[in-house]
Amino acid sequence: MPYVYTMMDSPVGSLTLVAKGARLVAILWEEDRPNRVPLGEMTEDQQHPTLLETQQQLTEYFAGTRKHFDLPLDFEGTDFQKAVWQALLTIPFGETRSYRDIAEQIGNVKAVRAVGAANGRNPISIIAPCHRVIGASGDLTGFAGGLKAKELLLRLEGYIPDAIHALPKLRTKSHMESQQMGLF
Repeated sequence: MPYVYTMMDSPVGSLTLVAKGARLVAILWEEDRPNRVPLGEMTEDQQHPTLLETQQQLTEYFAGTRKHFDLPLDFEGTDFQKAVWQALLTIPFGETRSYRDIAEQIGNVKAVRAVGAANGRNPISIIAPCHRVIGASGDLTGFAGGLKAKELLLRLEGYIPDAIHALPKLRTKSHMESQQMGLF
């Protein structure tokens, strides 16, 4: 079954939404690492029902009117990665978890680094909220969309942690534009 995609402008940059059949398989970032999410041939389809619904729900999320997504998902990865990605789906809006929390949740307390690696390969960013996973110290840690996007998503959800040391370094023009858009 072929992959189809469409592009979407958002407060965190241009996103590429990818579906296979009736299921969402990926949300890719504008500056995404090549092959972070391995996919086959893709063709553009701006009218694909799953992609249109994804775009609508993301628009509502960015507008602050949606806290939960209701989309058919298809995670493509190893069993371990899928377990991590399913755990991400359980993190409530506006809350965070550490990599250790996720490792404990999936029943493998020694797999903290492996959880971090799987989190970094999460194909369905935002929907499977890997941005809600932070370091044990409360610091923002790596994110495929970049730390500025991670900060914006967390602030959009009302999570403004005291312990994030990276925040002063993240003030940029795009941050200021996001403030003007009323995102925080």
